[in-house]
Amino acid sequence: IPSSILIIGSGVFGLSTAYSLSKDSKFKGADITVVDRWPFPTTDGASIDTSRLIRADYADPAYARLALSARAHWRGDFGAQGRYHETGVVLTSAGKDGDYVSKSLANVRDLQRLEKERGSPQATRFEPLRSREEIRAVTKVGSSSGEQGYINFTSGWADSEASMRYLRRQVESLGRVRFVTGTIKAFIKSADGNRIDGAVLSDGTKLTASLTIVAAGAWSPALVDLRGIVTATGQVLSYVELSREEQEYLSKCPTQLNMSTGLFVVPPPPPRDSEAGSSCEASRHNYLKLARHGYGYCNPTTISHPETGEKVTVSLPHTAPSAPYAAQSVPMEAIEACRIALRDFLPSDLGSLPKGAPESIPSIRDRQFAFARLCHYADTPSGDFLIDYHPRYQKSLFVATGGSGHGFKFLPVLGDQIVQCLTGQRPEDFKDKWAWPAEDTIATWKAKCVEEGGQGWPGDGSRGGRMGMVLEEEMKKGRANM
Repeated sequence: IPSSILIIGSGVFGLSTAYSLSKDSKFKGADITVVDRWPFPTTDGASIDTSRLIRADYADPAYARLALSARAHWRGDFGAQGRYHETGVVLTSAGKDGDYVSKSLANVRDLQRLEKERGSPQATRFEPLRSREEIRAVTKVGSSSGEQGYINFTSGWADSEASMRYLRRQVESLGRVRFVTGTIKAFIKSADGNRIDGAVLSDGTKLTASLTIVAAGAWSPALVDLRGIVTATGQVLSYVELSREEQEYLSKCPTQLNMSTGLFVVPPPPPRDSEAGSSCEASRHNYLKLARHGYGYCNPTTISHPETGEKVTVSLPHTAPSAPYAAQSVPMEAIEACRIALRDFLPSDLGSLPKGAPESIPSIRDRQFAFARLCHYADTPSGDFLIDYHPRYQKSLFVATGGSGHGFKFLPVLGDQIVQCLTGQRPEDFKDKWAWPAEDTIATWKAKCVEEGGQGWPGDGSRGGRMGMVLEEEMKKGRANM
């Protein structure tokens, strides 16, 4: 057990780890410090946003089971005060691209069976959707994206910024963690170079520690050589402003996610002055969110190698943290994709609207986007997280990153999983998935990185859109200034 722990990053991986360490009696004597480059909440952080999907809908049964355990917490304290909305998630695909959806549906069936055997009073509920007509019947807006799929009535979405603020308060209330604002300049190494003894900030401040944990999300490749293991990709998020009537109606609708295109829509929260919204926490908004869970944009950036000092090229985030939700210019290609999503997910005429829906809903299809931004994933080749000790530094450097765009939903349970890995008790479901890759595996995936001239990594099969896009090249073709 280390006497002092430095956690770099206060996002989902970093903050949840700090919380779990603070509660774990084995670490009661350890000094815990969390450092981030901006005061909390960092507006360009992936988890500081209006919403994130909370779903146990995975093609991989291990993640499905872990998400189910997290859902119990979202239904409890984590999701209280309007932070979690269980309005359902509709997963669809084109007929030829249904592998992920069909595997996910099979896993959802298994989860439901398991819950019923345990006598769960709120077991998973779902309904297969075999046609566009059946999809339209459950979206509550009279439209469909995709040709087949299912709705999981027991999935939903969470206000991600409000949830991170809640967790931060929980950590602070324990009085165990010291928070520091600063940018990491370099690691402090032992004389023989085989240990990491903390880090030095850009202002010269030294933060010494017997264990350093890198949990910096998409910024992690700037700190540790993760070429062939983790890379940053930018994913478009866009937002359309709604009237109060539209907001109240759409807040009751399910999230829609087309796994063939990667495009999805997240409903708004209920209006604050409505009965459903009156108890909601701050950071309320009236936006309909359109986004793409795709292969993303690579942003090749030349930096000094974190360990050798030589010049290397890695993909790193391109952000504008001073703006609300880090609003910024994005490629026109991204906005055009979100416009297609908007027109797919909403009906084109009044005749398609269900009874009681506002007549203005079809007009949202062509409404101006209020703003857009890039959310940066820390992607791995397989979509599995990286939660392991760095093999070079004698268990003094631990890396917890690689959320690959699906880590947030595990916020209530991820810290405990990371601490298990820290103490050599990696969960059996993830014994190999979260381990540091072998050298030959790293070399293979390094050659396939976009920044190395490859087409990119396949992920877990849930991505849509084009592979191999480079942010600067797409910006040159046309940019949308929000």
